[in-house]
Amino acid sequence: MSGLVVFGSVNVDATSYVDAFPEPGETIHSNGYRVALGGKGANQAIAAHRCGVGVTLVARLGDDAAAEVAREAFTRFGLSQDAVTSVAGAPTGVAQITVAGAGENTIVVTAGANSALRADDVDAERGRIAAAEVALTQGELPVPVIEALARACDASGTRFVLNLAPPVPVPSTAVAVADPLIVNAHEARALGLGSGLGADATVDAWRDAAASVVGTLARSIVVTLGERGAIAADAHGTYAVAAPEVEAIDTTGAGDAATGALAAVLAEGRTLPDAVRVAVAAGAIAVQARGTVDSYAPREEILALADRTELR
Repeated sequence: MSGLVVFGSVNVDATSYVDAFPEPGETIHSNGYRVALGGKGANQAIAAHRCGVGVTLVARLGDDAAAEVAREAFTRFGLSQDAVTSVAGAPTGVAQITVAGAGENTIVVTAGANSALRADDVDAERGRIAAAEVALTQGELPVPVIEALARACDASGTRFVLNLAPPVPVPSTAVAVADPLIVNAHEARALGLGSGLGADATVDAWRDAAASVVGTLARSIVVTLGERGAIAADAHGTYAVAAPEVEAIDTTGAGDAATGALAAVLAEGRTLPDAVRVAVAAGAIAVQARGTVDSYAPREEILALADRTELR
C-alpha cells in the first residue's frame, strides 16, 4: 500500500505563452504553445512521487484522445494507474492557461470527467485510505467527495491534507479535519483567514492570523506566499520559511509542486516545519522552468535546497 493516497483532478493543460495578457476584446499572438498533463490532483501526485513516497492516485479520465495524453505522462513518470479509471462518454478535464512574460498566469478549468468522481467512490476506497499515512485532495473535485474523504480519514486516523484551491464551499466540519489546510493568500482570504490583510501584509501578520484559527478552522494551516515563501501554524507553534531567490519563468503548477512535496514528507512521518521547508524548495525549483510536472525536481535536488532554506 502507498504512504500517500491522492483523490485528485486530472486535466490536460493547453498553455499559450504571451508577452502580456490581452485586454478584454483584444486578440494577440502567442510566442509559444504546449499541451501537457495538468490538474491539481495529477500534478500533486507526481510531485509527491518525485519526492520518493509511494503514491496512489484515485482519479477519473474521459474516453477521449486527451485521456491518452494523461496516461502516457503517468507511464513516463512511473505513477501507478491502478485507481485511475475512464468514464464512458465524458471528456477528460482541460485547463486553458495563459502565461505572461513575467511568469504570471491565468487559468480556466473545465472539469469534464473529474466531476464524475462521487462520494461513493471514496467509500469504495476506504481500505486504501486506512492503509495510507496521508490522504490528499483539492478544491477541483466535487464538494461531496472532499466531505467523504474528510470523514473517512477522521474515522481511520489517516492524516487529511486539504489544498482548498480553488476555495469551493466545503462545510466547516470537513475543513476542520484538515492537517494541514493548504491555501495561498487569495484562497485564505476567501475562507476568512487574514481577511483584513492586504497585499503588503507582513509574514508575521500571516503567522498571527493562521495561529488564531488553528484548532477551529483546521487542525493545522499552511499559507503559501509566493516569492516570500510560506507560513505554517499548528498546535505546537508557528513557522515561517523564506523562499530562495530564483528567476521565475512560469509559476503554473508551482503550488502543486509544493503541496505534493509537503504531503510526501508528512507521509514519511516528518514534522510540519520540515514539510514546509521541503514544499518551499519544491515550488522554487518548479518556477524556473516552463510547464507543470516537467518542471518538478527529484527528491535529492529538493532536499538539498530545503537544507539551505531558512526556517524561523
